[in-house]
Amino acid sequence: MKHVAVVLAGGTGSRMGGDVPKQFLQLAGREVIEHSVDVFDAHPAIDEVAVVVHPEWRRHFEALAARRRWVKLGAVIDGGAERWQSSLAAVSHYEGIEPLNLLLHDAARPWVTASMVSRVVEALEVHEAVAVAVPATDTLFRVEEGCIADIPPRADYYCAQTPQAFRYTLLKSAYRQARQDPAFVATDDCGVLHRYRRDVPIHIVQGAPENAKITFPNDII
Repeated sequence: MKHVAVVLAGGTGSRMGGDVPKQFLQLAGREVIEHSVDVFDAHPAIDEVAVVVHPEWRRHFEALAARRRWVKLGAVIDGGAERWQSSLAAVSHYEGIEPLNLLLHDAARPWVTASMVSRVVEALEVHEAVAVAVPATDTLFRVEEGCIADIPPRADYYCAQTPQAFRYTLLKSAYRQARQDPAFVATDDCGVLHRYRRDVPIHIVQGAPENAKITFPNDII
């Protein structure tokens, strides 16, 4: 089974402000995206790395890739305006290449580790869909009209991370159904699968608190 890590870097990072998307900001001497690509490129279980970028930043990333010379970088794919469109672009790119597993990872999570990737790959040997998550540590409020409506038990909730990993044919099937739904809305690939392929359970593997997502300027600091 071929394992392809897809690093999703198509966003423009509007919440960060500035002219440079967060995945291309400097972090510890490298651009943010380099950190996660390095991990996947070096991992023995990953056969290929693909990067989905905004078309306006494609030349920037290709110049970066030329300097870094990642051994497993196999494709640079133009992304869409929404995250799901970037994931769908990756799914479409690998049409006809099977059997295949896709591990989809947010470029804005530079602290993914090799051990985390190993846990995901191992889980894919048994499960068709795998999500990385950590238990919620904050109290959660369900809010209605600006007021607390409910305080659900924290032990029932996990915070989603990436990579999220799937058998290729399964994810393709979920997106095919999603595109036929005029009311389709999703924030990530597990959301697509959960809505359109409820027959397939999504297995949880342990993430890590340090596998945080860069969203605001202070996250870089």
